Amino acid sequence: MSEKLTHTDSRGQARMVDVADKSETHRRAVAGAVIRMKPETLAMISEGRAPKGDVFAVARIAGIMAAKRTSELIPLCHSLSLTHASVELEPVSDGVRITAIVETDGKTGVEMEALSAAAIAALTLYDMCKAVDRGMVVEELGLLSKEGGKSGTWTREEDLQA
Repeated sequence: MSEKLTHTDSRGQARMVDVADKSETHRRAVAGAVIRMKPETLAMISEGRAPKGDVFAVARIAGIMAAKRTSELIPLCHSLSLTHASVELEPVSDGVRITAIVETDGKTGVEMEALSAAAIAALTLYDMCKAVDRGMVVEELGLLSKEGGKSGTWTREEDLQA
């Protein structure tokens, strides 16, 4: 690996990256995850029969809240002013596909915010349905694409969410 880690100083100790000299650009990140579950659990959610209420609405809000609070959860993340955060939930044959989109105009990217949104939305789905399906599994959490900044555009080559 030829890339230098940016969150360590010359002595190898953890540090917050100095972004003072970076240019402000529009930055966008898309992250995804899948939560696998029993068909009965998916039907219960899709039909609005979950004992705790509207599972999709709560998971969507939880994901957006996670994006907004990522710097409080991950120690070396910068606090960012987000211009957009959304979480899409799509029922698939064996669970729910989650897609989180986060944007900002700033000096550092929003990859961690998008990943946090996808992860927390998945965990919220688990929490709201665990009474009926403790065997659910969160899989395929990963960055799907990012735009902006010095490194430009990046898109995952292999499809995590196929």
